[in-house]
Amino acid sequence: METLLELAIAYAMVCVLLAMGFCALRLLIGPSAHDRVLALDTLWMCGMLLAVVLGIRFGTQVYFEWAILIALVGFVSTVAMAKFLMRGEVIE
Repeated sequence: METLLELAIAYAMVCVLLAMGFCALRLLIGPSAHDRVLALDTLWMCGMLLAVVLGIRFGTQVYFEWAILIALVGFVSTVAMAKFLMRGEVIE
């Protein structure tokens, strides 16, 4: 029989994967560019959460390092895309 922690990790993985599916759907059919940027930002966060859950599941530090890297790249790319949508250029 599985322990409570293993069940909680499996439930968290299913929830994160479901959220990633909804974000990907919004990314593909979003009516405006702003919706697509928001969906991509949420997809980055879900990817980071999935890496954290996998790190807890397997008990290795590599997944946590990947989560930090995903968070940094996702934040910078979201800021760049939002700035591009507001002003039409990224570098002033």
